[in-house]
Amino acid sequence: MTFDRAAGLAESARALAAGEVTSRALVEQALARIDATQSSLNAFRVVRGEAALAEADAADRELAAGVRKPLLGVPVAVKDDMDVAGEPTAFGCEGKFPPVARDGEAVRRLRAAGAVVVGKTNTCEFGQWPFTEGPAFGATRNPWNPEHTPGGSSGGSAAAVAAGLVPAALGSDGAGSVRIPASWTHLVGIKPQRGRISTWPRGESFQGITVNGTLARTVADAALLLDAASGNHDLDPHRPARIDASEAVGRDPGRLRIALALKPPFTALPARLQPEVRRRVVELAEKLGSLGHLVEEADPPYGQIGLTFIPRATVGLAERVREAPFPALLDRRTRDAARLGRLLGGAPLRVARQQEAVLHRRIGAFFRSYDVVLAPTTAAPPPRIGAMLPLSGLATDRAMIAACPYAWPWNVLGWPGVNVPAGFVDGLPVGAQLLGPAGSEPLLISLAAQAEAELRWHEAWPPPQVVTDAPAA
Repeated sequence: MTFDRAAGLAESARALAAGEVTSRALVEQALARIDATQSSLNAFRVVRGEAALAEADAADRELAAGVRKPLLGVPVAVKDDMDVAGEPTAFGCEGKFPPVARDGEAVRRLRAAGAVVVGKTNTCEFGQWPFTEGPAFGATRNPWNPEHTPGGSSGGSAAAVAAGLVPAALGSDGAGSVRIPASWTHLVGIKPQRGRISTWPRGESFQGITVNGTLARTVADAALLLDAASGNHDLDPHRPARIDASEAVGRDPGRLRIALALKPPFTALPARLQPEVRRRVVELAEKLGSLGHLVEEADPPYGQIGLTFIPRATVGLAERVREAPFPALLDRRTRDAARLGRLLGGAPLRVARQQEAVLHRRIGAFFRSYDVVLAPTTAAPPPRIGAMLPLSGLATDRAMIAACPYAWPWNVLGWPGVNVPAGFVDGLPVGAQLLGPAGSEPLLISLAAQAEAELRWHEAWPPPQVVTDAPAA
């Protein structure tokens, strides 16, 4: 029994519930596709072959008994910063890590929804960079062009979904790490409100700037995975009110006031929006205008928001480095940034965290004039494999900011954002992000779905010479 790899999360769940396909067949096909592309794409750090098939058989027994759950029997993947019981959580680091005893809360909720986790996807070391490469696992490549990165740090999840290895995957986003690889692999990537998807066993990840999010080919599938993974551990410090993301997909967003924000937020290093990327984003803005929305150029009052990001990011990294079992194997840039984090862990961190409320008020006031911000997700198309890997710390920072200056402010704010495909530059995907205030996922999702219905970006697939279909199951 075979099932088209183009079938998404919702279609797979429907077909399973209708008895048109078995979970074992879907999981076998996913595992075969992973195996067929691991040498070319290298999307996975851990493949749960035997365990996933056993879980698929259990799902089939439940389905046969009439049990129904949102994702019962559907194969999905999660990023390698998430705990999966019985598997190591290396988070992109080199060395042999012990298996963890229990699922993290997000994974626990996916399993409770019936999903089968087929594996853990590659990420750069502690998720720091917009590329997915390192000595621990090599280079994860972009399904649209294997000479280029899929982005990072959720590059493995993005590559797996873009190539059709799994219909959807979880990633995490600390400075754009869901939205950037979604942009560079032609996917929908939802960075939800802080706390929407639990990061437990850490109440806050990287001092609250990192959240878990979803990657899929369609808005409906990204929303469905968001609903399945959402919810909190009893000890989570951030517990936003529940939303129904899937219901928002079919909702008319109404006539919105959209601010087209093309100017990069302030950074200490230069950043410039490449003209061809600008053109794609402006074309998307024009399409939204043709759908009846009021679109005008306006930039949120970011101020020097970057000064609040650096202490939180580096202190969060220092916390991870302190726990690392093999510190001598860490990248020199990781060790240097952690050293800075140890220096910023007192008063600078307290001031940075206190500034979040100030930023909420100032940037929140911008949303009295506009409903949504439309901005580039990146300033450039995806770089070539290896372009940033050998650089010094400062040179890496320069290259990151030049390519990706737009995503990180929403991590400081903790508010939601959705990457949507915006087209191609020289055959490489680029994206745009829809950004809103606290709790605005339903509005952003409804707008993204409206755009998708017009642009039908999910109908485009990477070249077949890179993405190899699995043999028939």
